[in-house]
Amino acid sequence: MAEERDAGVYEELRTFEGRTAASALEGKDPVNVPMIRHWCEAMGDTNPAYEGPDAIAPPTMLQAWTMGGLSGYEGRSPAHDELFALLDGAGYTSVVATDCEQEYLRPLRPGDVITYDSVIESVSPLKTTKLGTGHFVTTRMDVRAGGELAGTHRFRILKYAPARRSSPAKKDAGKRPRPVVNRDNAGFWDGVARHRLLVQRCTGCATLRFPWLPGCNACGGQEWDTVEASGEGTVFSYVVMHHPPFPAFDPPYAVGLIELAEGVRIVSNVIGVPYDKVRIGLPVRLEFLRVDADDADAVLPVFRVVEGGEA
Repeated sequence: MAEERDAGVYEELRTFEGRTAASALEGKDPVNVPMIRHWCEAMGDTNPAYEGPDAIAPPTMLQAWTMGGLSGYEGRSPAHDELFALLDGAGYTSVVATDCEQEYLRPLRPGDVITYDSVIESVSPLKTTKLGTGHFVTTRMDVRAGGELAGTHRFRILKYAPARRSSPAKKDAGKRPRPVVNRDNAGFWDGVARHRLLVQRCTGCATLRFPWLPGCNACGGQEWDTVEASGEGTVFSYVVMHHPPFPAFDPPYAVGLIELAEGVRIVSNVIGVPYDKVRIGLPVRLEFLRVDADDADAVLPVFRVVEGGEA
């Protein structure tokens, strides 16, 4: 019976393929220099093409010019909401973004007025993933500047019913998750195990970079060495985590984007003051925190507010 029900739901879901989700909507702001500057600062992108009188917008900002912001979208067709209501009604109440694809056809420049159309491109058959069982929904957005197609943006999400998870073994309950170590970042974690915070440095142009990457953002060079950070820094930005609850953590707690004295930034916990006393600009100093008494290698870099630095 469940398979028959799911088959019937999928047939109804497929009727949404090709339906318009938005037509000739206009971006809330023209392409503009302040948004480009904020984007580049957040991404650490110093490409000179994004500055000056002949500046273009970073191509990866394509979707940013179409976003509705906190006030949401106006003028969108009901198809999108109807599709999601059908999925919710069938029990696929959770959602996670899975991937996106962008194609760039012409540069966007300050002053360009953005219009866009969106279509529900496809709904997959029922799929089973580690998260749960559900349907992948792909939408395609065509972005235009002055009526000329500038790029396309495909966005794919999974609407799913969460899989039932077995309770973790008692011996593992409350342990911090281990970082994912791969060939690109293994040197960083080796340094942490030795209580050293290592930052990559391009041997071609001497640009520092963090997090660790296989190539240099500035010159594209593939060769690099490392420098050890002094451990001094300031809180560049932060969030306070309240949810979801997890046995290894005790919310609320502060997670900061720390600007190191060397100029690169790292995400880490801010400790030493209550979460509601963390402020942008607070001076902090690196510490290494052992998070598992049974595992000497379970060490993480954290940043303690310098005494007298709190507001």
